[in-house]
Formats: sequence, C-alpha cells, structure tokens
Amino acid sequence: MPTARILRNTLITALVIAAFAVSYRVTEADFPRLFLDLPKGKELLTAFLTPDVFTREVETRTVSLVFPIPCGSAPTEESLPSEGPRLVPSVLCAEPLEKFTLEGYDLQPNSEVVIRWRLPDGRTMTAIRTQTDANGYFTYEVQARPIQSTVDGVASRLEVDTLTPVGELKPSQALKDVLDNMFVTIFMALLSTTLATVIAAPLSFFAASNITRKGCLGTTVYYLFRSFFNLMRSYDPLVMATVFGFWLSFGPFPGFLALTVVTIASLGKLFSEAVENIDPGPVEALQATGAPPLHTVRYGVVPQVVPDFISYIIYHWDINVRISTIIGFVGGGGIGYYLNLSINDFKWHQAGTAIWAIVIVVWAMDFLSSDIRKRLT
Repeated sequence: MPTARILRNTLITALVIAAFAVSYRVTEADFPRLFLDLPKGKELLTAFLTPDVFTREVETRTVSLVFPIPCGSAPTEESLPSEGPRLVPSVLCAEPLEKFTLEGYDLQPNSEVVIRWRLPDGRTMTAIRTQTDANGYFTYEVQARPIQSTVDGVASRLEVDTLTPVGELKPSQALKDVLDNMFVTIFMALLSTTLATVIAAPLSFFAASNITRKGCLGTTVYYLFRSFFNLMRSYDPLVMATVFGFWLSFGPFPGFLALTVVTIASLGKLFSEAVENIDPGPVEALQATGAPPLHTVRYGVVPQVVPDFISYIIYHWDINVRISTIIGFVGGGGIGYYLNLSINDFKWHQAGTAIWAIVIVVWAMDFLSSDIRKRLT
C-alpha cells in the first residue's frame, strides 16, 4: 500500500513538472530578456508615470532654413546667421535618407523643440521632438526624408518650432477627454448591469433545481435555462463586442449590448445558485399550507435571496467597469477606446492619463462594492 501511494505521488509529481515544462516552452518565456530590454521600455514607463493632467498656454516660435533634397535640386542658403535664434546643419543639403547633425542656438531655453519638414506645397512632416537646454541650445541627428524638393520654384525647408509654456496651469485637454470617456464607461457598465439584472433575475428561478426541477416538464425547463446561461457565459465580452460592432457600427451602444448579454448569463448563474442555497424551511412551510407556487417564491424564496442578489449586482457593476475598458479596444466606446487611440497614435502621456484614471476608478469601485456587500451580509 505505501509503495502504491509512493508510485502514485511520484507519477502525479512527474506530470505536474512535465506540464510546467511544456507551459514554459510554449510561452517562449525569456526572463533574462525582460531585464536586458528594460531600457527600451524606459520611455513608455516614464510617460505612463507622468500623465498629461495639467497644461499651460504654449508660445510657439519658428526658425527655418532652405534645405534641398537631393543636393542640386534647389539653391541652398547663401549664408547662415551667426547671431540670434538660428539653425546650423552640418551640411546645407542632403541626399534622401542621408543623416546629418542639426544644431539650434539662442532658442527659447528649456522648451520643447519640434523639428519638421516644410514641403513645397505647404504641408508639414514632423521628424523629431527634443528639448533645448538652459541656454536655448539643442543638437540632434536628423535623417533626410525622400521628399519633393521644389514645386513651382518653392524649395522645401527645415523648420524648428520651440514650444514654451506660458501662463498658469490648467486642466489639459487629455484630462477632459479622459474624464468624459470614463463617465461613458461607468454609466455604460451601470446601464448594462441594470438591464441584465432585470432580465436575469426572473430567469434565474427557472435555472434553480430546488424551484423548477420537479417532474419531466420542470426538469426540461431547468436544463434548458441552465444550458442557456452556460452557453452565453462561454462567449468572451470582446467577441460579443466585435459581433455587435460589425452589426451596429462601433461605439458605446454595441459595447453596452455586449456587456448586457454577458452579464445576463453571469448574473443568471449566480442568482440561480443563490436560490438553490436558500433555507428550505420557509418554502416547505408555505407548501404545507397549500400556498400556490408563485406565493411560495414570493414569500419563501425572494426575502432570502435579495441580499445575495444585491451583492452580486454591485459586484458585477464593478466587474463591468473593468470589462468595458477592454471592450473599448475593439471600438466599444468609453475609456478603453480612448486608450486604444492614444496608444496607436504613440501619445504615451495621454495613454498614461487614461491608465491612471482606470486605476483610480477601479480602486474606488472595488472599495465601494466591498463596503456595500459587507453591510448587506
């Protein structure tokens, strides 16, 4: 007997080790790379930790010079200024994709610098963003873009905008947009949870074995509704949001519908289990008096499950706030959609603002729902 137990435990241990080994291989885990590539994520982490919350009015000053690409396609600057705000490239023209050094002198100190190409037709192409030092100086290696150098005698130019903050701090546009989208997320989750509750609460009684599973018809109804809830729970909210998005076009409404469908299934299962766990005493007492089924449910079941129902509803509202954030990534509206746009546009500071807003709201919702549930139990 001890030998059989030892062999069984050894086999189980070997299977567990094999499962973890396969998991490590299929996930292509490379933990050393996580630390070796840490510098690559420095910019992202810095941006996320410094969200775009407050801003000031920006004073823009522009300095430019003619810069033909390729050389010979247009005349170069005859001479570069030696005083005042000025740009000094290491070459006065360049071939497409050639790299050269650009220096700026006597610009606005401690200001953001935007280096861009001014195309002959008036359009602009941003190349680089950097910063001037306390003396208004910057240096940066620039790569010449393969652009059309002249149109109707007008040559392309290399421009530098210095953006200097002026005035008092005020809420940034990113903060305003994040708050607007966060309100959409919160109330989208609230409305979907409410509608799902209205639908799932009565249906849950049909999926409770102690209420419905009696006789052939009752058993059929029980398995029918139980299977319905299990089937709907198997679909991920992202899948439902994508389906409704292609059906109704993307926005908050498809996201709301996706949340509602998934929440109906989830709450339906939770509610039915709460009904199954009630004290059978009051129900049996009412049945002994000859009370009809509806009265039995009304007076013997409902008073027992209301606290659990309310607890589940509040908890699921908390869950739906988090889920609606993910749904936004597939066009479901709300803060998730804003976060997705910010990341796709490489606006890392704005993305950081959205991430911090999500963290704060989820944290607040977690404490709020936890406190309410404690008061109800």
